[in-house]
Amino acid sequence: MVSAGDFKNGLTIEMDGGIWQVIEFQHVKPGKGAAFVRTKLKNIVSGGVVEKSFRPTEKFQLAHIDKKDCQYLYQDGDFFNFMDNETFDQIALSSDQVGDTLKFVKENEIVKLMSHNGSVFAIEPPMFVELQITESEPGVKGDTATGATKPAIVETGAQVMVPLFVNQGDTIKIDTRTGEYLSRV
Repeated sequence: MVSAGDFKNGLTIEMDGGIWQVIEFQHVKPGKGAAFVRTKLKNIVSGGVVEKSFRPTEKFQLAHIDKKDCQYLYQDGDFFNFMDNETFDQIALSSDQVGDTLKFVKENEIVKLMSHNGSVFAIEPPMFVELQITESEPGVKGDTATGATKPAIVETGAQVMVPLFVNQGDTIKIDTRTGEYLSRV
């Protein structure tokens, strides 16, 4: 159990039948009345963010989140298959559970599966990936003054905006959190 007065950024709690992570908190001591804790909480399953205020003495159950390194093996129809790197057990997740988190992840890459009470609720891809461009139109010379970009398709099928000097067959580095081009490799 943890009280609202002990909140810290990144703490996960169980509240109202859901799992919430503290994004921001602020202890407020007004001149009149009792002190309270103003928080911004994120539902880690749905991703929704709410702002709530609590009395510092309110108690909450801590939620234990397991992060496990797993290898993404392959996609089989509507299911994505992963292998636990410690026990070598295979885990199959539906496309609804995965969403678009794997759009920059190739087969055999290591990802983190996050679970609570044995049920996986999120997949965290590596922060940066190196992918080859499979489809891109050639850039037009003379358009470099504006820092122009063009669409390119990478080997996983995702579309990325790249500078004009990047060509088909080049390997590029991508930030998976934003989907932005970082550099050529």
